[in-house]
Amino acid sequence: MSSHHTSIPSYNALMRYAKMLGFGSIHTVIDAKTGLHAIVAIHSSKLGPAIGGCRFYEYKSSELALKDVLRLSYGMTLKAAASRLPHGGAKAVIIKPKGKFDRAALFRRFGDFVQTLNGQYITAMDMGTTVEDMNAIVERTPYVIGAQLPGRVDQDPSPSTARGVFRAMQAAVKFKLNKNNLKDLHVAIQGAGHVGYVIAKHCIEDGAKVTIADINKIAIEKCKRDLHVDVADTKDIESIYCDIFSPCALGGTIDLDFVNKLKAKIIVGAANNQLANHQFAHVLADRDILYLPDFFINAGGLIISALIYTHQDLEMGNRKIDEIYQNTLFLLERAAKTNKTTTLVAEEMALEKLKS
Repeated sequence: MSSHHTSIPSYNALMRYAKMLGFGSIHTVIDAKTGLHAIVAIHSSKLGPAIGGCRFYEYKSSELALKDVLRLSYGMTLKAAASRLPHGGAKAVIIKPKGKFDRAALFRRFGDFVQTLNGQYITAMDMGTTVEDMNAIVERTPYVIGAQLPGRVDQDPSPSTARGVFRAMQAAVKFKLNKNNLKDLHVAIQGAGHVGYVIAKHCIEDGAKVTIADINKIAIEKCKRDLHVDVADTKDIESIYCDIFSPCALGGTIDLDFVNKLKAKIIVGAANNQLANHQFAHVLADRDILYLPDFFINAGGLIISALIYTHQDLEMGNRKIDEIYQNTLFLLERAAKTNKTTTLVAEEMALEKLKS
């Protein structure tokens, strides 16, 4: 969740926002015994059962938790539709209890809650949740992705997210620089977590020079040791001279200050909701900076999760992720032809799929 927006919206404003986004349903559970306070927002199940991760976070208020779950759920619908998956979009947030609590009991209780939704919502890992949490949920409901069950294929979705973002990066380079690879290009990556690390690895293998920044010293040490990347301070990474800037940390970081500091010509990253405001898509376009909308390119994790859940087929998942390259080229050509922002065209493409 972006640290840029901490003003607490009113409940009425949030309901107006939900209406504007065309929400399907919002479900809440409060359980005093385990300390569970969860919200599941199902934006759409038009294309099929809604998939979306479960966030576990210390929200300052219920309103901020609700705002987050609405925003993220809508993004999941766009992501699933843009990726042509037979799924709708949803999200869950659990407000992390203060003080001591039994984590496994809390997640089992959340599993009971998911079960009451009768398969309309399939949960998965997200910020703050782990495989152990999914294992607790699966004790109570089959509607979960990422639990380790005997005899079932499963894997961490992070490398798949990274693979999709990297394929989009290659498409952006082909479109803007007419190059078939990243050889001799400089990529600056903000965030060295599971996804950022794998993107850095792909870039280096494709011939790029990589500079990375993260507040997590352990993650940075791992990147230095394994990948021999350059390291920048977190406050300097946005203004570094590079060809491609890749935001892979928190959302909401692309604001006016960022746009004014940026020295890159291409922005391709894994972070969700990168634009602090939709208007910044126009500002980037005016400055001839190619921006790829996050929901369109960071769907690799969702794709692999959905296809493993339904078909138990990793290869099928990887083939589908590689389609992000062609889809991105199509998006960029359409945006150039219609003189619209890439964000607007990506949303149009997703909504066309929803309507068809």
